[in-house]
Amino acid sequence: MRDSAHTPPADAAVPAPTVRGLVRLAWPVVISRASQVVVGVTDAIMVAHLGEVAIAATTTGAANAFNLLILPMGLVFIVASFSSQFTGEGDPAGARRYGWYGLGVALLAQAACLAAIAGVPGALQAIGYRGEVYRLMSGYLQIRLLTGGAAIGIEALAAYYGGLGNTRLPMAVSLSAMALNVFGNWVFIYGHLGAPALGVRGAALASALATAAGFALFLGLFLGGVGTPRVATRIHLVWAEFGRTLRFGFPVGVNWFVEFLAFSFFINVLVAGLGTTTLAALMIVIQINAVSFMPAFGIASAGAILVGQALGAQQYRTVPQIVRLTAGVAGAWQGTVGLGYLLAPGLFMAPFVDGRVATPELLAIGTGVLMLSAGWQLFDSVGMTLSEALRAAGDTAFPMWARVAIAWAIFVPGTYVSLRVLGGGYTAATLWLVAYLALLAVVLALRFNSGAWRRIDLTGGRLT
Repeated sequence: MRDSAHTPPADAAVPAPTVRGLVRLAWPVVISRASQVVVGVTDAIMVAHLGEVAIAATTTGAANAFNLLILPMGLVFIVASFSSQFTGEGDPAGARRYGWYGLGVALLAQAACLAAIAGVPGALQAIGYRGEVYRLMSGYLQIRLLTGGAAIGIEALAAYYGGLGNTRLPMAVSLSAMALNVFGNWVFIYGHLGAPALGVRGAALASALATAAGFALFLGLFLGGVGTPRVATRIHLVWAEFGRTLRFGFPVGVNWFVEFLAFSFFINVLVAGLGTTTLAALMIVIQINAVSFMPAFGIASAGAILVGQALGAQQYRTVPQIVRLTAGVAGAWQGTVGLGYLLAPGLFMAPFVDGRVATPELLAIGTGVLMLSAGWQLFDSVGMTLSEALRAAGDTAFPMWARVAIAWAIFVPGTYVSLRVLGGGYTAATLWLVAYLALLAVVLALRFNSGAWRRIDLTGGRLT
C-alpha cells in the first residue's frame, strides 16, 4: 500500500462535470483519433485509381493489421486507467511507472509481429483469399507488421499522457505521424521524388515509416519528461506492478480482440463470399464510419480520463454525471453524422469511387450500406462511453465476457445463417452489425448501473 499522503479524502466535494470541461480535454483526443482516420481514408483514396482489387486489398489489409495489433493495443489502454487514478491520488511517480510498463508491452508486441511476418501468406490462404487480392494484401500486411510494436508504443504513451490530463502532446505526435504518412503515400504509391511506384505496397511502406518516426518522437519526449509533472524521486519499476498491468489490461485487450476477430470473420469469410465489389463497398463504408467512430471514441476516452481521476480522488458520486455527459456529447456527434449518411450518402461515397475504373454496382451497394449504417450510430456512442468508463474503473473482465458472448454466440452465428443459409446479402449483414452494437450497449448499461465498478481497487492503494 502506498503512502496515505497520496490518498485524498473520500467523496471530497468537486465541481460537477461540464460540457466545456469535457470538450477541453476531448478535442485533442478527437483530433488524434481523426488523424488516424485521415490515414486510412487517404490510403483508400490514393489507391482508388488502381481499381477495386487495390481498394479491397488496401482497406481490408489495414483492417487485418489492426485486428492483429488490437490485443496488445487494447491491453495498453489500461495504462490510461492507472495514470488517471494515480493523478487523482496525487502520485505522479506511480503514473509514470505505468507508462514504462506500457512500453514493455510494446516491446513484447514487436517481437511477436516480427515472428508473425512469415506466416501472413499462409494465414490469408487459409482464410480463403486468392489471386491478386491475396498477393497485394500479403505484401501490405508483411510491411505493416515491421513496425507493429511502434504502433503499440504510441498508444501506450498516449494513454499515459492522457491519464495525466495532457491530451495535446499526443495530438501533436499523431498529427506529425499523419503528415508523414500522407506524404509517404504520395511518394511511394505514385512514385515521386525518384521512388518507384509501389501502389498498395507503397501505402503500407508509408504507414510503417510514419509509425516508426512517430514513436521515436514520442519516446524522446517521454524520456525527456516533456509535458509531465516533475517526479522528485527515481522511478523504480516493480515486476508485481507489471503483472498488475497485464492482469487488468489483458481483459481489455481480449475485449477488443474478440470483437475485432468477430468483425474480421464477418469481413474476410462472410462478406468476402459475396464478391469483391461488395467487399470493397463495405470496406469503403467502414472507412467512412471511422469518421464518426474515432471522434466519438476520443470523446469517450476523455470521459474515461475524468472518471479515472474522480475515482483516484475517491469522488465516486461524480462518476455517473461524467458518464451521462460523455454519452450525450458522443451521441450528439454520431447522431449528426448518421443523419448526414441518410440525407447525402453519395456525397460521402464520392471520394472513394473513381468513375474510370469503378462499377456502378460499387456505388449502389456502398450507398445502401452507408444509409443502413446510420442505424448503429447512437448505439455505438453509448457502448463506447460505458466501455471506456468501466475500463477506467478497472472493471475489465465483465465487458470482455459480454463481448465474447454477444459476438460469437449471437452476431457471428446469426450473420452466418442469414448469408450462407438463407442467402441474404449486404442488407442482412449490415442489420446484424446494428443488432450487435445495440445489444452490447444495453448489456454494458446494465453493468454500469449495477455499481460493481465502485468495489474495484485498480491501483491497490485504496484505504480500508
